[in-house]
Amino acid sequence: MFEFAMPWFFLLLPLPILTYWLSKAPKNTQLSGALKAPFIRHHNVQHTVNSGDQNNKISILHSLIWCLLILACARPQWLGEPISLPAQGRDLMLAVDLSGSMKMDDMQINNQQVDRLKMIKFVMQDFINRRTGDRLGLILFADTAYLQTPLTRDRKTVAQMLDESVIGLVGDKTAIGDAIGLAAKRFANKDKSNRILILLTDGQNTSGNLQPEQALQLAQEQGIKIYTIGVGADEMLQRGFLGYRKINPSADLDEKMLSTLAESTGGQYFRARDTQELSQIYHELDKLEPISEDALQMRPLTTLFYWPLALALVLSFIIALKPFYQNVLRQKNTVESNHG
Repeated sequence: MFEFAMPWFFLLLPLPILTYWLSKAPKNTQLSGALKAPFIRHHNVQHTVNSGDQNNKISILHSLIWCLLILACARPQWLGEPISLPAQGRDLMLAVDLSGSMKMDDMQINNQQVDRLKMIKFVMQDFINRRTGDRLGLILFADTAYLQTPLTRDRKTVAQMLDESVIGLVGDKTAIGDAIGLAAKRFANKDKSNRILILLTDGQNTSGNLQPEQALQLAQEQGIKIYTIGVGADEMLQRGFLGYRKINPSADLDEKMLSTLAESTGGQYFRARDTQELSQIYHELDKLEPISEDALQMRPLTTLFYWPLALALVLSFIIALKPFYQNVLRQKNTVESNHG
C-alpha cells in the first residue's frame, strides 16, 4: 500500500504563489500608456520574446522543483504485506572478551593459524545466523563492559557489530564481573525471558567494578543462566634460542571461576580449544525450551522520498548550469562571426 507519512506538507504547495502575490509591486497608473519606439530593431523585439519564453521555461522548472521537494518532505512510502513474527524464542546475550590476550594466535581455521578473536567471530557468525526466532544482544568487555547491541531479532546487525569489534577497543584487561552485571541490568526489565548469558573469555577477572562473586549473586537474583566458554589451546610451540618448546598459552585461564559461574546458575562450562569444541554450545542451546510470547505482526516499510529528492537535485543542476552553457554558445557564435 502506498501512503504519505507526513501529508500535511502538501499545504505548503501554494506558498511560492502566495509569496509572489504579496511581494508584487503595484502598477503605476500614470505610465499606463504605451510608448511606441519605431526605431527599435525587429531582432531586438524578437530577442525579448525569446527571453520571455526562456524565462517561462525556467519558471516551470522552478515550480516543478518546488513540487518535488514538497513531495519528498511528505515522505512517500510503501507498506508491504504483514509478516508474522515468531511467537516463541529465547533471549541470548553474548559477552565477548576483547582484552589484549585475545591476540594470541593459538587457534586454527581451515588449517590456518589465527588469533582467538578471529576464531570466535568465525564460529559465532554461523551461531548467530541459526538463532531464528531468538533475540540476541552483544556485550563487549575488557577494562570494563559496554553494551554494543541491545536484545533484538535483527541478527544481521548483531553479526555485523561482532565482526567490526577489534582487540583493545575497550582496553587490555578483563572485566568479567562487569560483563555479567551489565547483562543482569539488561535482563531486569524482561518479564518473559529465558535470560541466557553466553560469556566467552580467555583469562581471569583482572579489572572492573564488580567481582565475579558479586556479579554471580546478581545473576542468580535475576534468574540468569550463564554459559561460560574458556577460549585458548592447551599446547603451543614457541621458538626459542635452542629451538621450539611447548608452552601452555591458556595458563591464565581461570577455569575454576568459569565453572562456578556456570554451575551456580544452571548453565554449563565449555572448553574451546578449537572450532569444533566451541560449536558444541549449539546443541545445548537448542535443547532449551523457548518462551512463548504474544503473536506479533510487522509490515515491511520502504521509504521512497529519495526519488523525488534526486529528481529535484538533477533539475537544480540543469538550471544552475544553464548560464554557463549559454555563455559557451555565445562565445562560440562570436568566434564564428569573427571568422566569417
